[in-house]
Amino acid sequence: MVIQEFIKELTLLSPHQIDKKLRLVGMYGLFKHAIDQSHGGNGDSFFDLITHHKDLGKSTLDSSLLLSINAHLWGAIFPIYYFGTIEQKSQYLNPLMDGKLIGGHAITEAQAGSNVALMEMQADSIEHGFRLHGSKRYITNAPISDILLIYAKTGDTISAFIIEKQDQGVYLHQDHRVTGFPNSAMGEIVLHDCKIAHNRLVGQMGTGQVIIQKVLELERAFIFAGISGIMEWQLEQVIRYTKSRQVGKQVALYDLQATYHKIADISMKLKTVALWLHRCAELKDSDARITLESSYTKLACSEVFLQVSIDISHMLGAFGLEVNQPFSQWILDGLASRILSGTSEIQKNIISALL
Repeated sequence: MVIQEFIKELTLLSPHQIDKKLRLVGMYGLFKHAIDQSHGGNGDSFFDLITHHKDLGKSTLDSSLLLSINAHLWGAIFPIYYFGTIEQKSQYLNPLMDGKLIGGHAITEAQAGSNVALMEMQADSIEHGFRLHGSKRYITNAPISDILLIYAKTGDTISAFIIEKQDQGVYLHQDHRVTGFPNSAMGEIVLHDCKIAHNRLVGQMGTGQVIIQKVLELERAFIFAGISGIMEWQLEQVIRYTKSRQVGKQVALYDLQATYHKIADISMKLKTVALWLHRCAELKDSDARITLESSYTKLACSEVFLQVSIDISHMLGAFGLEVNQPFSQWILDGLASRILSGTSEIQKNIISALL
């Protein structure tokens, strides 16, 4: 019922109003899954989270919104939930969950990509806090965020800081947009002589790498929960289409063995995605580590999303390429998903190292 009411209101917004969409997500309580009631959450499980995200994906078919939701969740809400001080939780957590504040996190830099060891943004200690300077690029929600978790070098280590958009020296740009997830408000962050107080440090000095690992594990484990709903919808559409598409006298495209096999392949891939998502939820709900499983999930799901989107478009023929249809855009989204949150190669590095 909540999803149905949410969809009605969502249809009144244009595709580019991602900020208003995120605020609507918060109004309907969809940012509160897997968070204790003592902190204002629903007190439910990660399994509930992936179930609702799948429904959201299948109902909206809005991959850009899903990416922005995940940036908001894993980039801002969960780091503060896990690592924030009492003061930080009191100030930011409930407004983020309610959609009154929009957030994200900034890790990637143009010269570093997925390699945080090459990070150049600096945070220097000053008398009343910290001075930050540097830039981040390809940051989801950057142009529309009210707060961002910024990761910066503090000497030989990395630390995490909360930056508010109104802070002096903060510049949020919508530059360097990419073709994947086109409405997710991706952009650049430039900090120039940005001074913040000591209470904006998240966790302890030098624990930024630990926070990054924790939140990226969560992001990689669950970012495809909503996308799985989109892929399920794609499969339903191609089955319907091939049953109605005639290729000969009284012969439908669906009746060809090649079509059977392709649909079976796609169905098997979607079952694989579901199994990995459920495995990560099972581990998180038992408070176990998901370092290895999250990399398996990110690697498998991103490759499946790309291949399924290509296969579906191919089976739909020219119809799948029509500009008012979403299928070809999902191919571009699939390409982007192999890069965002750590490339497929990075996931293979993590898996092989842990093995």
